[in-house]
Amino acid sequence: MNEPAAPEWHKTACILCLTNCGLQVQLGGDDGRRIVRVKGDKDHPASKGYTCNKALQLDYYQNGRDRLNTPLRRRPDGTFEAIDWDTAIAEIAAGLVAIRDEFGGERIMYYGGGGQGNHLGGMYAGSLRRALGMKYRSNALAQEKTGQAWVNQRTLGSTFWHGDFHDCEVALFIGKNPWQSHGMQRARAVVRQIAKDEGRSLIVIDPRTSETAELADFHLAVTPGRDAWCLAALLAVIVQEGLADADWLAEHAVGLEEVVKTLLDISIADYAEIAGLEEDLIRRTARRIAAADGVAIYEDLGVQMSLNSTLNSYLDNLLFLLTGNLGRAGGVNIPTAMVPIFGTTKEFRDDDGAIRQELSPVTQSRIISDLVPCNVIPDEIVTDHPDRFRAMVVESSNPAHSLADSERMREALSALDLLVVIDVAMTETARLADYVLPAASQFEKWEATFFNFEFPRNHFHLRAPLLPPLPGTLAEPEIHSRLIEAIGSVGEEDLAPLRQAAAEGREAFAEAFFAAMAANPKVAGHAAHVLHRTLGPTLPEGAEAAAGIWLAAQLAARKYPESLARAGYAGSAIQAGNALFEAILTNPSGTHFSLDEPAESLRRVRLPDGKVDLCLPEMLEELRGLASGGAMPDTEGFPLVLQAGERRSYTAQTLIRDPGWLKSNNATALVINPADAAGIGVGDGGRARLSTRRGSVEVVVEVDPRMQPGHLSLPNGLGLSYPDADGRDKITGVAPNELTAVEDRDDFAGTPWHKFVPARLEKIG
Repeated sequence: MNEPAAPEWHKTACILCLTNCGLQVQLGGDDGRRIVRVKGDKDHPASKGYTCNKALQLDYYQNGRDRLNTPLRRRPDGTFEAIDWDTAIAEIAAGLVAIRDEFGGERIMYYGGGGQGNHLGGMYAGSLRRALGMKYRSNALAQEKTGQAWVNQRTLGSTFWHGDFHDCEVALFIGKNPWQSHGMQRARAVVRQIAKDEGRSLIVIDPRTSETAELADFHLAVTPGRDAWCLAALLAVIVQEGLADADWLAEHAVGLEEVVKTLLDISIADYAEIAGLEEDLIRRTARRIAAADGVAIYEDLGVQMSLNSTLNSYLDNLLFLLTGNLGRAGGVNIPTAMVPIFGTTKEFRDDDGAIRQELSPVTQSRIISDLVPCNVIPDEIVTDHPDRFRAMVVESSNPAHSLADSERMREALSALDLLVVIDVAMTETARLADYVLPAASQFEKWEATFFNFEFPRNHFHLRAPLLPPLPGTLAEPEIHSRLIEAIGSVGEEDLAPLRQAAAEGREAFAEAFFAAMAANPKVAGHAAHVLHRTLGPTLPEGAEAAAGIWLAAQLAARKYPESLARAGYAGSAIQAGNALFEAILTNPSGTHFSLDEPAESLRRVRLPDGKVDLCLPEMLEELRGLASGGAMPDTEGFPLVLQAGERRSYTAQTLIRDPGWLKSNNATALVINPADAAGIGVGDGGRARLSTRRGSVEVVVEVDPRMQPGHLSLPNGLGLSYPDADGRDKITGVAPNELTAVEDRDDFAGTPWHKFVPARLEKIG
């Protein structure tokens, strides 16, 4: 008797963090749509077979009980009714056009367009935004990375850099625990390698003794919220002890004098005390950084969602710039970007020479990287101001749960004239919508991530679908194209010549497309949609959504010809772009698309004379302000500090809504120090009431000496409503943003203080 054939392994990627490790999966179950086995893909050019335990749980995302399979329309009584796609598209297009025609397209806001690896939809959303004249947008980056992006643009003329951890002598993680949140390829393996190498050093700045900190040579267990004083003290040691790289700075930097003057005035002993650290530890750490031949840095949400967050990013930049670690092997480099993840911060000089920025229409908040700060969105809606947002299109995002002050956010979303949500599941935001459009899952369509940051080799992974779309769903690029067609922004007369060129091959299409871009504003303004409907149908196996990647490859070939040529994509720009696109399309594990040299980073400094600018007057003023206390929220009556949202072994973001994937008690627990537990008379597994100025919840306590006294931690990704086996909605864990406040945000970038929430804890019963 013949043995049944083993199930086929299919190549795809994890979608639970930005690294998107390559995977192989087997499908099974009664309907053949279950992800039953998962392992790392050894052919993936970056992850090389690596994956963490979280990828094993992906079936909970793919086959969640709250998957949507039909468009929904809200009835007057607040319930939803199923409608067909044609009706949904026609009514949504008409509603958006009516708001545009009466109030202007700038009164319609777009939120989202991504998630961890669900990025192609965001590419096509740009065409929809232009069809409606939508000026304002935002997404999760605006509550995490905009302060860093602004600092990078002003100091480097580029919005992003990445540490070369594979070749560094010193790895410095600031507010970052790569053991759980990754952020770089093969994170745990790389951290172990650095920790075991006697010639290398691992430095961690983190209040908690995280899994990464346990391996560190230098753990700076900073007092929560005092990162700026710690970073300023490190820089003061480098300047005051003459450890800066004078030769590098003389050749590559301007603005040094004012920075040095400010750092010379800092009392290292006083700042160490404020940061809760020994002065000797700060001095030894600074000396190790200054002496290293290659320092790679990773700053993350621990400092980007805390007090002085934009200042923290500025000080982080000074750490690698003053020590000459930009454009160095094993240092910090500016990688080749296939698709930039940040927009440009629009700045101009007024009549008195001061630099001004584009501001949001109601609250006049800085718009950085083309993103409205998340914490001001409710105040941009709930107001009588004539320029308030009146409609929102929310794609692959859940702002009612993931943004600060959920109660205020729900109020704002409910106040809109029209709310359209595109998502795979009935999220907290979808429950507030006027229309809900069901998207195919990330494993049912062609998809990719634009989080490609490796150096010196960078890669791109276009993922083919594992399964046909769930009946009744559509991929986001198709949804956007149908809405654009219903609006009538692009006609067949604009598409027909390009359809004909596409039939003649990609080289002929490239020449025709770029000529049309130059001659026809409709093609230029709706490029992704035009590609979807012209080049898309010529691509194999239903890969229409990949058509936008063709343009990205063509633009990369023009912008980075040397880097692409080193990776094997040479010839004319059109030839190199087409060769790269073909490699992306035909390599199921992904492909390297660039090979950089460290000097490439220095050439990517887009400032006068190619020199970095160390002197940011706004940030130096904030740095000097640390001497008098810096930013601080009201803590009266709330003596503890809550970290609202921590990555743990069984938490990610909210893509996995099914609580069945939680394999550990601490996935839902509030983690506290033993002294704090004893102070209120509660032990492991005990219940307590956690209160902030915004709200109060019951929590289960886990006692952990790795937490500092006075420091509490809640996991992220929980507090979601999900149907149980009987179809009744149940909430597991605590939604952190029921406890956060919109007003608690960085004065400059508007990023939230999720890692510094004043709190109080009391025993129950």
